[in-house]
Amino acid sequence: MYKSHIKRLLDILLAILLLPLVLLATLIVAPFIYLEDRGPVFYNAKRIGQNGRAFTMFKFRTMYVDSPDIRLPDGSTYNGENDPRVTRVGRFLRKTSVDELPQVLNVLLGDMSFVGPRPDTLLGAGRYPDEEKIFLSVKPGITGYSQAYFRNSADGFQKVLHDVYYAQNLSFFFDLKIVFKTIQTVLLRENTYKSVVEPPNGSMVKTKESRE
Repeated sequence: MYKSHIKRLLDILLAILLLPLVLLATLIVAPFIYLEDRGPVFYNAKRIGQNGRAFTMFKFRTMYVDSPDIRLPDGSTYNGENDPRVTRVGRFLRKTSVDELPQVLNVLLGDMSFVGPRPDTLLGAGRYPDEEKIFLSVKPGITGYSQAYFRNSADGFQKVLHDVYYAQNLSFFFDLKIVFKTIQTVLLRENTYKSVVEPPNGSMVKTKESRE
């Protein structure tokens, strides 16, 4: 009952309540994002949604336009503290997670939930074995079990295991715990970056659209 109906109802109500905050944040940060390099304010990327369906995820742009996509050996995105791809305002947006606020619109549209596995890029669609694809049975989230408790410290393999665990144990109280832990993690800025000094050789791939 919670997974099929109540969770969606709570998502809609909370998204409506947060829309004024998203609008206010956009009015404040949009000029800073644009003026730094005259690029677009939003980063709109294709992601894997529930049941493997593709959708467009919204974020405030934190990287320079046409930045290369740098991957670690486990397939996860490189996220270093001194990443030269990230703009000055982008560093602030990432540390505070303000860059994720536009995803409230994704929640309202029904593409995402407030809590769920973080959506992967379309490149990752075929790399999961059948026993791990259970996490695709739930909507991706703005925050999730892995993001709340481990943020960027977990590697790609660990994140998938966390997402599978979440899908198998989804409940109202589990979601509530994740929400409160997310607030703590963001406020204390825990595990903001991966413990990698520089991107590994041979893992940088130039793409028109980096994963932010």
